[in-house]
Amino acid sequence: MRKAILEVKSNDKIADKIFKLKLIGTSNKKEFTDFKPGKFIHIKCSDNIHPLLRRPMSICNITDDNEEMTVLYRSEGDGTKLLSEKRSGDSLDILAPLGLEFDYSFIKAGDKVTLVGGGIGVPPLYYLGRKLVEKGAIVKSILGFNSKKDVFYEKEFSELGEVTITTIDGTHGQKGLVTDVLDLEFDTLYSCGPTPMLKALQRDIPKEKNAFMSLEERMGCGIGACLACVCKPAPDYKSESGYVRACTEGPVFKLHDVEL
Repeated sequence: MRKAILEVKSNDKIADKIFKLKLIGTSNKKEFTDFKPGKFIHIKCSDNIHPLLRRPMSICNITDDNEEMTVLYRSEGDGTKLLSEKRSGDSLDILAPLGLEFDYSFIKAGDKVTLVGGGIGVPPLYYLGRKLVEKGAIVKSILGFNSKKDVFYEKEFSELGEVTITTIDGTHGQKGLVTDVLDLEFDTLYSCGPTPMLKALQRDIPKEKNAFMSLEERMGCGIGACLACVCKPAPDYKSESGYVRACTEGPVFKLHDVEL
């Protein structure tokens, strides 16, 4: 982990309340060499004490030259609304990279990999998907949203492989939930999204399947000190304290390692 001042390259709205933020280093052209899929950054959204806490953001993409990072976020609360007002040339104070990344070291060429994302849980799966394609994996993505106005990155995921979009109201793609179209014909599954979606995946995917999830938890410090993001581990998960912190032991876990 390190503290860095990054420069805003662009900050554009791409869907309802969804913004695409591009950041570049101010002192190091290879700023993002150690930023891996699944890790996150902690952003100070303003130059004063309000809001007091930083905001955790997943990493959507890093360019091949490690010189530019993309973050997708939803502008909803005070912090992210201030963030949405940032313009090209502005500076942002971040702590990064934080958390544990997705493990894809064992993926082989030809492996069937399914990515399941819901809402603002979709972004970190794109960077992961790029890395999986580089390894020769056959990537299938299932992305769930509330409505057509909320859909983003459909084209980008389609460049990685087959994509299925679901919307709850049926205004785009297939009507329903991601679990309605999920099949178990995969070698490995990676997921990120709201807790109800992850709980449904835990229900529908047997424990013997190789599956991972990235949790969306509220985080205060992002470094494991405040205990705001503690979760209850499964009975067979080794934890001396009786809990796990999403920001340090996670946010990536095996699908059945945490009780939701």
